[in-house]
Amino acid sequence: GIILGHDEGKVVLVPGHKIIHKVSGEDTGGAYSMAEVHLKGDGPPQHIHLAEDESFYIVEGEVKFLVGEKTFVAKAGAFVLVPKGTPHTFTRVEQKPAKFLVVYSPAGFEKFFDEAVDLDVTDTETYVVKAEALAKKYNMQVTGPPLEG
Repeated sequence: GIILGHDEGKVVLVPGHKIIHKVSGEDTGGAYSMAEVHLKGDGPPQHIHLAEDESFYIVEGEVKFLVGEKTFVAKAGAFVLVPKGTPHTFTRVEQKPAKFLVVYSPAGFEKFFDEAVDLDVTDTETYVVKAEALAKKYNMQVTGPPLEG
């Protein structure tokens, strides 16, 4: 098994996010991965995952979501499931930080963040360019702009 304490796990610093990988596909035989996300900046552009479902559990704060054509605010304790093939995005509410758990099922997409971020990527613009170049490899399609908080 795996036992991790507060803030333990592999940390990946994405512009606007701190991602702490709690469990990866290697740990679960590819079944799922889970990360804790500290959202302090803008969320991602609207996108579709073609190979995995994405689930969110809001731990702290409020997160504004667009899932399909529905926009809503999820508060601490809320759960959101985004089935594969569904356009979606998220952002902070009123520029306040938020924290949530995200699960990808099956696993694999967690590697996107590891590959998209390196020591040379410190700003959002560079990250977006690199992320868009990796989208096809990770079965993701960017479908629109980020959501405004």
